[in-house]
Amino acid sequence: MSVNNTHDGPLRISEYMSDARSVFFIGVGGVMMSSLALLTARAGYAVAGSDRSRTDVTEELRAEGIDIYYEHSADNLGDDCGLVVYTVAISPDNPEFVAAHQRGIPCVSRSDYLGFLMTRYRRRVGVAGMHGKSTCTSMCAQIFMDADADPTILSGAVYGPMGGAYHLGGEEHFIFEACEYMDSFLDFHPTVAILLGAELEHVDYFKDMEQIRTSFAKFASLTGPRGVTVVNLDDPEVMESARRAIKAKQTGHLVTFSIDDPKADFHAKNVSMVDGYPCFTMVAFGRVWGKVQLSVPGRFQIYNCLAAAAAADACGIDRLSVIEGLENYVGADRRMQPKGKVNGVMVYDDYGHHPTEVKATLEGAKHLCTPHEDGTPGRLICAFQPHTYSRTAQLYDQFLTAFDAADRLVLIDIYAARETDTCGVSSRLLAASIGDTAVYAPTPPAAADIILREAQPGDVIVVMGAGDVTRVTKCLLPMSL
Repeated sequence: MSVNNTHDGPLRISEYMSDARSVFFIGVGGVMMSSLALLTARAGYAVAGSDRSRTDVTEELRAEGIDIYYEHSADNLGDDCGLVVYTVAISPDNPEFVAAHQRGIPCVSRSDYLGFLMTRYRRRVGVAGMHGKSTCTSMCAQIFMDADADPTILSGAVYGPMGGAYHLGGEEHFIFEACEYMDSFLDFHPTVAILLGAELEHVDYFKDMEQIRTSFAKFASLTGPRGVTVVNLDDPEVMESARRAIKAKQTGHLVTFSIDDPKADFHAKNVSMVDGYPCFTMVAFGRVWGKVQLSVPGRFQIYNCLAAAAAADACGIDRLSVIEGLENYVGADRRMQPKGKVNGVMVYDDYGHHPTEVKATLEGAKHLCTPHEDGTPGRLICAFQPHTYSRTAQLYDQFLTAFDAADRLVLIDIYAARETDTCGVSSRLLAASIGDTAVYAPTPPAAADIILREAQPGDVIVVMGAGDVTRVTKCLLPMSL
């Protein structure tokens, strides 16, 4: 069971902060929470936090002078704690959360707190969508950094060129990943709202597509009549959300992007694959901007490029900087991230866990395979860990075809996250339903053993999922993580 978002807003949170000397973060080891903790510490507040395990992220926080606790306890809240920031994934009986309420310490959800922090920036670019948020945010980051725009960035994934999942810059541009889970993104204040795409996801919160359309329309409305909404013309769901916001006169200028429709404001033409990587000509408002050759695989990456370019243009970034930034983009962590070779076979790590993103990523990865020494085609081998029972059950039929591009699929036990097994699904059952290409492995080490027996030069290995599936990579490449 999770905890609801607060919706206190910037003014009330500003009042909390005026009286606070210390801020405590529950779940501080998360990518976004750790970024917020660091931003708060660098603003001059004493910061502490708790999480379940020691990681590279928590060690980085400790190096910045932030006290970290590896078990949740009421005693972790110091006497001078003036505000508690929490992630909604915590349980309502979390000892620190309970103690804060008992002591009258204000508690603010992560998204509400982020909404407060961003209001000091003049231009605020929020990247929303069921898939591609971290990649598009990182592409925006690269463009703005290459243009010397000194952006402040908060992403859901580590991006090497900015040294982590966040970058502290000036107060002109704020670029952030806008997570839709539990309507968290409705606490934000974008002046430019990107809508990448929408479909049924987070089924433990969103009950149907109408609820999702309504939420995305509200997000688009947050820009106000002077803002800009950048929307995927090829996705009917986000287009419907944008139309609702415009009809209500709650959002400003609409900018569209598309691969398929040349009438879009930003359009890709002459699309091709060069050694497995997308190449295209970018056209903006009827004018050719230039050729873009990406260094990340997958045709779907073009959508992220076009969205990032449109947002940068809305913020006054020049055409040449946009093209340069996209060509310099090197990929965010766990987004088809190359990790190294085992027995001459390249291993990639990917965060994909929804059937749509799994299918698109594997179709892109298939282009990276090369022939075996005997001339037979190289194979795509995927180790996948389903994330949550509810998602696996609700999207079961879509998962049956999501792995069609893979020649071998190794399915690991479902990562429960915040759930218990009440849905009657399992990875063993999914493997049996998919058929001969799929095999069940109960643990990451067992999956790695299967892969090591089968992989040969020319193949490509993709380790995929949002849980602890990275343990497979650790088994394959002990020195890589």
